[in-house]
Amino acid sequence: MSTVKTKIGRRSFIKSSALAGGGMMLGFSWLASCKMSPEEVNELPKEWFKINGYLKIADNGQVTILSPNPEGGQNVKTSMPMIVADELGVDWKDVIVEQAPLNTDAFTFQYLGGSQSIRRGWEGLRMAGASARAMLIAAAAETWQVSQEDITTEGGFLYHKKSGASTGYGELASAAAKLEVPEEVQLKDIGDFKIIGTSQKNVDGQKIVTGKPLFGIDTHREGMLIAMIVHPPAFGLKLKSIDDTEARNMPGIKDIFTINVFNDGYEKAFFDTRTFNEVAVIVGDSTWEVMNAKKALKLECEPIESSTDSRDRFGRKWQEHTPAGLENTSVHYAQMDAIPSKRVEVRRRDGDPDTAFKRAAKIIEATYTAPFLAHNCMEPMNFFADVTAEKAELIGPLQKPELTEQTLSARLGMPLENIDIQMTRLGGGYGRRSYAHWLVEAALISQKMNAPIKLVYSREDDMTDGIYRPAYQAKFRAGLDADNKLIVFHVNTGGIPQSPLHQDRFPAGAVDNYLAEDWTIDTNLTVGSFRAPSSNFMACAEQSFLDEVAEAAGKDPIDFRLELLDRAITNPLEGKTNDYDPLRYAGVLKLVKEKSNWGNIDSGLSKGVAAYFCHNSYAAQVLEMRWENNQPIIEKVTCAVDCGIVVNPDAAINLAEGGIVDGIGTALYGELTFVDGVPQKNNFDTYRMIRMGEAPKEIDVHFIKSDVSPTGLGEPTYPPIFAALANALYQATGRRHNHQPFLTKENVIG
Repeated sequence: MSTVKTKIGRRSFIKSSALAGGGMMLGFSWLASCKMSPEEVNELPKEWFKINGYLKIADNGQVTILSPNPEGGQNVKTSMPMIVADELGVDWKDVIVEQAPLNTDAFTFQYLGGSQSIRRGWEGLRMAGASARAMLIAAAAETWQVSQEDITTEGGFLYHKKSGASTGYGELASAAAKLEVPEEVQLKDIGDFKIIGTSQKNVDGQKIVTGKPLFGIDTHREGMLIAMIVHPPAFGLKLKSIDDTEARNMPGIKDIFTINVFNDGYEKAFFDTRTFNEVAVIVGDSTWEVMNAKKALKLECEPIESSTDSRDRFGRKWQEHTPAGLENTSVHYAQMDAIPSKRVEVRRRDGDPDTAFKRAAKIIEATYTAPFLAHNCMEPMNFFADVTAEKAELIGPLQKPELTEQTLSARLGMPLENIDIQMTRLGGGYGRRSYAHWLVEAALISQKMNAPIKLVYSREDDMTDGIYRPAYQAKFRAGLDADNKLIVFHVNTGGIPQSPLHQDRFPAGAVDNYLAEDWTIDTNLTVGSFRAPSSNFMACAEQSFLDEVAEAAGKDPIDFRLELLDRAITNPLEGKTNDYDPLRYAGVLKLVKEKSNWGNIDSGLSKGVAAYFCHNSYAAQVLEMRWENNQPIIEKVTCAVDCGIVVNPDAAINLAEGGIVDGIGTALYGELTFVDGVPQKNNFDTYRMIRMGEAPKEIDVHFIKSDVSPTGLGEPTYPPIFAALANALYQATGRRHNHQPFLTKENVIG
């Protein structure tokens, strides 16, 4: 067992109180690490020391664990409480899980993103369960007048084998709550876990399949009105006037007006992103009536002016430039191709790349591109709001509620304590619901109408409204010596408007001469987080190019990667820091090679491999496919993952499978183009998504057995599948697929 301190500095990590009527409530930090040094503690914001979560033990032994993080299908509402319950020593069947509301007095860091929930909560959650267990043991020892060392726990009961005494947790919960929280507690050995590492059903599973109202779109209140917004038809335009003569007189319409989401002069925070700050609003009795009125509303728009605004990124200021003009996809690609050398920033240089290229016996070059992408969450953007002069009540799906609440407080001029945001399950997020401008819009509409409203975006509203995945380009060069050894590697990459470069990731540290540089191009198209931000492109480009280099070197693709990783393991570059652990990286490649029977050639099947590190985890995949009638038939994907300890195996497999299917669909079909600022696709009839019959017929997921603390899993299996598919397509067709989406007319036939 490991012993950990329950207090950090002068501030208590865990606090206890007795429940009215008997029982125990333990407040604790979900996300602060019990292994932090005093220096690391001093760097944390003070808010981290608030009481961030709780578990309750009732006098009947029932255990309730509050789950503060938004649930978007990643299953943290089940997995995080499992960690507490295991250290507490109760049966999972005796645990009730509740979704916490947003509460900045009681919680902090209530957000979904970056595959960080389990990773950041791991130690805090374990400590909470272990502390409650230790206090119950102390209460039993005092009651029975025996030594604590002689007391054991199992399934929510305390036992003293020498005397034969036993009792349930509930009977001693009130007594335990009156004790001081111990200064330190012992955590279980990993081999003693009873719940962690077992498959447990989603705590909301039955409610989901029986159609219970769990999602924001399900919200209904008596007297609630329906609202929808209308924004300019093109990026680079703003509202000039609206003609609502016809729409205002249509059945069920209550009012039509415009709102400004952010006030002039407001310094927007990182997630305060909104393309069209002024939008028209239609409010009515029903969705159908409002949608009909939208069609009759006439907008007059005018060009925006170029602007530069100061933004705040968690205390760091940066300037965001928004150019004027109506943008075109054809111009975007021309701009990326024509980036002058003076615009390029060198991010890492190892050795002497220029000299190495001059002496290379063979040079391989390739360019990769990826378009803008829309999120297309299955549940369209929506939020309920009931705002009065005294308070604001809001209900709906969002990923960064604490940050959004701060923005709303500033916009309404209302204290945080008067704002109540209740979180629902997300019907899809992937970063889109981090930018919760629609919550602010809903609040402003309710305030204007002096009535409860539900704001609902149509699919067309959402898909043409921005917050896209950026467009990217990457140019690679590699040099081989006369012995086909990789001696130099160069990546030049950038995007509109963000760079996807991670200069310290593989193959950095595995090549003596290495150069990484990047650039950006401004745009008035708004972008934001998209599942595995930037990694979703770089994995495809880098891993596709490594296959090209392996072929030029006459080497097996997996063996070539392992050779490079061995170089990073046995002869690391002095004075250089890499993001990845080459041993763990090599581990997933070796496992996927074994499980996929990589060396066996199946008649009619083409195989592609890729591996990538992101969100603190490693994933390797082998995709097997047939090419029939200009279409890929994907027979199987074998996936190996190292994400540390796996808390809930079934849920972990679901996440891995979801990332694989999602990535295949995006790689094959995902694309959003623009003509004079107008998105050329606005619904699923034109924005192609993967269909059931196009998913792999089999997905075989394997996890590295590990005693490393858990890392991310919601995103790491998404990026490498792009390249595994691209490499398999090359084996099947003899053509490299360097430009997404892969299944365009040009890529299939050209």
